[in-house]
Amino acid sequence: MVRVRMCPLWPIHYVFMYLAVLGPIWLLSFEMIGAAAQVASKGSNWNVTYQPAKPDPILVDKDETIDVRLVNVAGIQLGPNDKLYVEYIVEDPNIAEVSTPVTEIPAESVVDTSFNITGNFLGYTKICPSINYFSAKDNRNTTEILTEEKDCLTIAVIRESTAIDKAFTYSVAGLVAIIYVNMGAALDMSTVRDTLKRPIGPTIGFLSQFMIMPLLSYAICKALIPRPDLQLGLFITGCSPGGGASNIWTLTLGGNLDLSITMTTISSIAAFAMMPLWILTLGKTIFDEADLTVPYSKIGTFAVTLVVPLIIGIIIRRFSTKFANILVKILKPFAVFLIIFIVVFAIYTNLYLFQLFTWQILIAGFLLPVLGYILGGGFALALKQSWRDTVAIAIETGVQNTGLAIFALRFSMPQPEADLTTALPVAVAIMTPLLPALLIVYQMIRGEKLGDEEERKDPLCQSTENESGIKTYGSMK
Repeated sequence: MVRVRMCPLWPIHYVFMYLAVLGPIWLLSFEMIGAAAQVASKGSNWNVTYQPAKPDPILVDKDETIDVRLVNVAGIQLGPNDKLYVEYIVEDPNIAEVSTPVTEIPAESVVDTSFNITGNFLGYTKICPSINYFSAKDNRNTTEILTEEKDCLTIAVIRESTAIDKAFTYSVAGLVAIIYVNMGAALDMSTVRDTLKRPIGPTIGFLSQFMIMPLLSYAICKALIPRPDLQLGLFITGCSPGGGASNIWTLTLGGNLDLSITMTTISSIAAFAMMPLWILTLGKTIFDEADLTVPYSKIGTFAVTLVVPLIIGIIIRRFSTKFANILVKILKPFAVFLIIFIVVFAIYTNLYLFQLFTWQILIAGFLLPVLGYILGGGFALALKQSWRDTVAIAIETGVQNTGLAIFALRFSMPQPEADLTTALPVAVAIMTPLLPALLIVYQMIRGEKLGDEEERKDPLCQSTENESGIKTYGSMK
């Protein structure tokens, strides 16, 4: 029989075995915890305050002096050869830069210093201090970067407003107002009533314009544009009514012009309510991310400013037949002029836009109208609309009133957001004609032309006289 000799320390020897295995792990853990605690304590050695705490926006290419007070709450003691430095780290040097980023400071309980900052480009950036301590005794540097929100300063950089900037803003507002006056003067309710007898087309157009486009613009900006302030530009463009040359493209491509005119009229009037509705609901999420306050009063005022010129146009149509006819005749060429003016003048006035035209913005500006054409047309085909109605609905959905979007942004947003967000509707305005223009070239290559019957439907080629003796041609934007 084999006899097994038990360990004299049995069963206590299991405790020693566990200690032998786990002891080094425990010691390593304690060391890591101590190191983590030391790292976590960083940022508590200094308190930072700025004067002014919220500086006014800095102009591009201009300098601003910021006073800084550093409070040494840890009571760091320096030797005779030790050095203490503060470095100001700019989050985005493309927006602003510090002229002398590194400054030697005395080892006192309270240190008053300052730095000069220069604005480079529009936008926001943060400046966070970094305290560098050089110990001559140990011959080593210890760096403490203060990255907490309370320790950093947010800087806004804006452009200096010039006379040409004001001229652009006021001219866009004036041209949009004139368009709405002309629309009121050209509003032919008999054409609208005839089209509404078959309401499926206008209903599809309304849903495409104010359901598909706002949601589509929101999805595109979230997928492609990382900055919330720039997202606003695309979203508000997507919430705008159909506009620009929608009636002209519809006529040229052989669509149902009467339906296009009716949808233009309906969307322009509905925009008074639908634009503020989308901006104050889904758009509020973007405002919150951009740390901006929703300008409720300005949005309300903006909606009212659109109603007034439309009512003026209706009054002109009611009481001055001759003047109303003059306004109607110039409506189509004026709409084309408005598109060209906005794109050319916006680029000339705001050359900085090209620096904002990243590949994401260009793709977003291309996708919004093109997907609008596709989704609007697909929606119409799914509901078995005729080809002419489908063309009208697709064009009306994809062509946005970018002038109205620019006016809304300029009127409602503070600086620098008002300048930054303009890049998106301008990008959309540039990209919108590409697909219709390609289709027109395709028609020309194939030798296709619009028939005389379609040309006779052009409200600016044919006029009808209503019961009041007023010639009406339809409405265009």
